[in-house]
Amino acid sequence: MKDIRIVFMGTPSFAVPIFKALADKYNVVLVVTQPDKKVGRKQILTPTPIKEASALYNIKVLQPVRIKDEYEKILEYKPDMIVTCAYGQILPKELLNYPKYKCINVHASLLPKLRGGAPIHHAIMDGYKKTGVTIMYMDEKMDAGDILSIKETDITNNDTLGTLQERLSEMGKDLLIDTLPKIIDGSIKPIKQDESAVTYGYNITKEDEKIDFNKTSEEIYNKVRALNPSPGAYTIFKGKRMKVYDLRLSDRYYSKTHPGTIVGFEDDGIRVVTKDSEVILTDIAIEGKKRCLVKDYLNGVDKKSLLGVVLE
Repeated sequence: MKDIRIVFMGTPSFAVPIFKALADKYNVVLVVTQPDKKVGRKQILTPTPIKEASALYNIKVLQPVRIKDEYEKILEYKPDMIVTCAYGQILPKELLNYPKYKCINVHASLLPKLRGGAPIHHAIMDGYKKTGVTIMYMDEKMDAGDILSIKETDITNNDTLGTLQERLSEMGKDLLIDTLPKIIDGSIKPIKQDESAVTYGYNITKEDEKIDFNKTSEEIYNKVRALNPSPGAYTIFKGKRMKVYDLRLSDRYYSKTHPGTIVGFEDDGIRVVTKDSEVILTDIAIEGKKRCLVKDYLNGVDKKSLLGVVLE
């Protein structure tokens, strides 16, 4: 398989195991990833996880700001196949039409469900019970190409964005390596997507990150899990942004109490009213302070002063 020239396009840590498995077995002649970004309070210019991984293989890296303006640089490498995974830009048709074995995408959902840039977040946030990985041909529409292979997994009640990403990344690695030989020898049978079954998992916005305590406890629980570890769901606590990384559900229900009100405490958490019951916050980060377990936070505050405070 080393005689087949492959360009890999990807950006986040999710794509790293998939890239490494590909580079171990195939001739990856070029890596394309997003430009380096300034990260953290000190705004340190930081390479993407895929750029860092490519250094282990001494593979040339290209980081176009707008790929449609620089796609000809990729064609100079004469790829027989382009493999993408969470790259972050739409490929122009000149790229899509060039490779002998076409452009292949590793997408973290059971297509046609959850097309878009944040399928793992939305699988948890939207209450899906199953998700998975799909290998597909790419076309000019977002995640709408013919399906080549697919593998599913259950979403457990304890899954977070972090745990599900890790599991799906490993599944994607294995599925890609199993699927590529069948693409190359022509034995695979592509399947058209059912357009009537399409749903979307668009990129997460700042509005998506905010907790609405007028929602049900289950909806809030799903949002917190879907944004843990990053970017983190948040609420406003005494005028400051407070990230919530973990909570658990409670059967208590205060029908006459405004949702978002702090009504009590457990040994490890703060009890907050929701639309239909309450949740117990157990892992937080208040603006300007480090992330901590709520049981540690409560050791240093007057609990009575928190009763009746409304999280907004």
